[in-house]
Amino acid sequence: MSYLMQAQERLSRLRARMAETETDLVVLGPSSHMAWLTGLNPHGDERPVMLLVTAEHAGFLMPALNAAMAKEITPLPLFTWADDDGPMAALGALLDASDARRPGLSVVLDETMRADFALLLLDSLNSPRRRFTEDTVGLLRTLKDEDEAARIKASHLLNDAAVEAAFAALKPGMTEAQVVELIEAHYKANGATTAFCSVCFGGNGAFPHHHPGATALGQNMAVLIDTGCVLDGYPSDMTRCRWFGPEPDPEFLKVRDLVEAAVQAALAAAKPGAPASAVDAAARGVITAGGYGDRFLHRTGHGLGIDIHEPPYITGTSETPLATGNVFSIEPGIYLEGKFGLRLEEIVILREDGPEIFSELPRV
Repeated sequence: MSYLMQAQERLSRLRARMAETETDLVVLGPSSHMAWLTGLNPHGDERPVMLLVTAEHAGFLMPALNAAMAKEITPLPLFTWADDDGPMAALGALLDASDARRPGLSVVLDETMRADFALLLLDSLNSPRRRFTEDTVGLLRTLKDEDEAARIKASHLLNDAAVEAAFAALKPGMTEAQVVELIEAHYKANGATTAFCSVCFGGNGAFPHHHPGATALGQNMAVLIDTGCVLDGYPSDMTRCRWFGPEPDPEFLKVRDLVEAAVQAALAAAKPGAPASAVDAAARGVITAGGYGDRFLHRTGHGLGIDIHEPPYITGTSETPLATGNVFSIEPGIYLEGKFGLRLEEIVILREDGPEIFSELPRV
């Protein structure tokens, strides 16, 4: 499917969803929402940029200095404004073209939009009723098509190779930062960029969001690598843990097997129609039964798409029903301060018969 056909198809799906939810107006800022819907992700600064979508019209409020770039990407009309004039006249013209002056419009507002953009828009409407994108653009983005799935798969295969190369290169005295450099170089050599990269030696792994630094690798030390790249617009995200040295700590092996069992339980619970909380409960139940429940410090997972973190969120309180096409992580972990942390993470796409894992790198 060509880019323009894809954008038209997504806009049609959004309008169908707007009709189902009785939404009059969807307003997006320069964000991943806008990029997903139109392919356009304009420079975001203090100059107001918005996309307004109604049942009959769609158009951009666009600073004049970005108009030429935008015209190369989108066929939608641009309502441009210059710094000397300010955005109000162009915004008024866009609202008129969108028939958005009526009182009491049901408005979906991009939750990632700058507050000043959002208030500028809301102050220009007549008694709007507003909510965020969770049942319109946000919902549609959770339902990945096969093109998105293929891109996510490719990103994960590259990530697999980078992580495997990093583990193979480990030597005593290497620092966490040096391993990060090796992984990032692998991404760059294969046409990808770094989304994030966390390398944790020993006790540093007990901090789920550890920032790699000068800690040096020694014999008989746990190594946790949580990393992802962006390839062709889509990210990967995967965590693997291995023991460096000939004498694995028996507790490391015990915890590794327990976390692997938690992954397996979560995979078994991930079915279309199941609440997200059921997946979290399955993983958490295994770890709690193993005696480490208070050392599982975070949710079981998060959605992944254009953004590394997006809905659906796999938490103990989320009753969101999982749907075919959802892409999300399953990443239980156990964190023992002063010893090590151990997390095993997969990104899966939910198929009719259950989850399909993108990574092909063994967990244990």
